[in-house]
Amino acid sequence: MTLTAHAHFDVIDPADESIISAVPDHGPADADHAVEAARSAAPAWRALSSRERSDVLLRAFDIMMSRRDELAALISRENGKARADALAEVTYAAEYFRWYAEEAVRVRGEHFDNPTGSTKVLVSHEPVGICVLVTPWNFPAAMATRKIGPALAVGCTAILKPAAETPLTALAIADILEEAGLPDGVLTVLTTRSAGPLVDRLLEHDDVRMLSFTGSTEVGRHLLERASRRVLRTAMELGGNAPFLVLGDTDVDAAVDGALLAKMRNGGQACTAANRFYVHDSIYDAFADALTERMRSLHVGPASDATVDVGPLVNAKSVSKVRELVEDAVQRGARVLTGGEAPDGPGFFYPPTVLADVPADARILHEEVFGPVAPLVRFSSEDEAVAAANATIYGLVSYLYTDDLRKGLAIAGRLESGMVALNRGLVSDPAAPFGGVKESGIGREGSTEGLHEYLETKYVATNW
Repeated sequence: MTLTAHAHFDVIDPADESIISAVPDHGPADADHAVEAARSAAPAWRALSSRERSDVLLRAFDIMMSRRDELAALISRENGKARADALAEVTYAAEYFRWYAEEAVRVRGEHFDNPTGSTKVLVSHEPVGICVLVTPWNFPAAMATRKIGPALAVGCTAILKPAAETPLTALAIADILEEAGLPDGVLTVLTTRSAGPLVDRLLEHDDVRMLSFTGSTEVGRHLLERASRRVLRTAMELGGNAPFLVLGDTDVDAAVDGALLAKMRNGGQACTAANRFYVHDSIYDAFADALTERMRSLHVGPASDATVDVGPLVNAKSVSKVRELVEDAVQRGARVLTGGEAPDGPGFFYPPTVLADVPADARILHEEVFGPVAPLVRFSSEDEAVAAANATIYGLVSYLYTDDLRKGLAIAGRLESGMVALNRGLVSDPAAPFGGVKESGIGREGSTEGLHEYLETKYVATNW
C-alpha cells in the first residue's frame, strides 16, 4: 500500500541528472496513517496459516522473476548500476521471497520436561508485531526483500521507508506483493526526502515493536538511541571497511578475479565492497599490475548502454567523497596506477582507480570509500596483515586468498568480522546469515537466523 501526499519530490537519473519521476513526500502525519493501517491489518494476517503466507511470497517471487528485465531497467535508471549488476540484484532480491516462503512453514517450537520432572516446558515463537524497515539506495530491491520476506513470512505487518534516491524500486516491489495477494495494510511504503522526522514519528507509536535498518553506522547510532527509548527490537546492518588479504602462496589471477568481484560490484557502492587490499610483498607487483590492467579495461558509462561495466555513483556528494579520499591518499604518498580523476558532467561518474603503496595514515584505509577505488598496501607477515585487517571499528566482511586451505581457515578464525569470504569475491547468499560484529551491526539477515529476528519467544510452564 502507498499513501497519497500533498507534496512530491523528484527522482534523479545519476547518469545524466535528468528527472525520472516524482513520488510522494510523506511526513509524520502519513506515518500515523501507516501505523494505523498496519495495526488494522495485523490480526487477519497473523491468523493466516503459514502456508497461506508462504504462497503469497512464492507468487511474489514468480512475478519478480517474470519481470526481471523491467525491474533491472528501473534499478539501473534510478540507482545507476550497470545492467549486469542490476539483473543480478533482481535475481538475488527475488530469492529472499522464495527462501522465506520456504522458511515460513518451518517455524518450530519445542517441548521438554525440566530437569526435576516437575514442569512441562512449552516454547513457541510469535510475530514481534509492526516492523519499521529502513533501506538504503545501493541495493534498492535486495535490501527491501531481505527485510520484507521474513517479516511477512512470520505474520508481522510492516512499514517500508526506502532511500530518497531509489524509491521507485520499492514501490514496484510493493505493487508486486499486492498482485501476489498481499492484503491491504500489511505492507505500506512511505517515500520521503526528510527521513528523520518520519522515522522518529514511526518509532514513537506504541504498536511499533521492531526497527530494521540498513545504512551508515552514524545513522544507526542515532536510530539505536531513538529505539532505546521504547526498548524496541532492533536489527542493524551498518557500515563496513572490508579488508582483502592476498597471501604470498596465492594464484595471482584467481585473486585478481576475486578482487574485481569484491571491489566492483555496484561500482564499489556496497557495504561488503573490499575497501583495503593487503598484498604480500612477494606477489605485490604482479597483483598490482594485473589488477590495474583489469580496472583500466572496465567500460564506464550510463547503464542504458549494455556494454557498460561501471555506471555512475549515486549522487554528486558521493563523487566528492571519493575524490576527497583519493586526493588525501595521494598527498600522503600513494601512487595512482589508473584512474584518479573524475570526468566533467553531466552525471556522477568516477573512473575505476588503483592506488599503490597507500600509507597507513591515509583516510581511505579508515573510512568506507563507497566507490570504485582499490587502495593497495604491502605486507610481509601474516600477523602483520591480520593486525591491519582488524584495526578498524567495523567488522562486516573480510576477504582472504590463499592456496593453503588449512592456513586460510586458521586466519579466517582470527579475522574480526561477521563474514569471511575465503578464496571468493562474493559472500552474500539468502541461505547464509548476513551481518557484522563491532560497529558493523546487530543481528543477522538471511538464513533461518534472519527469520528469528522477527519472532518473539514465548515459554509456557504447565503440567498434565
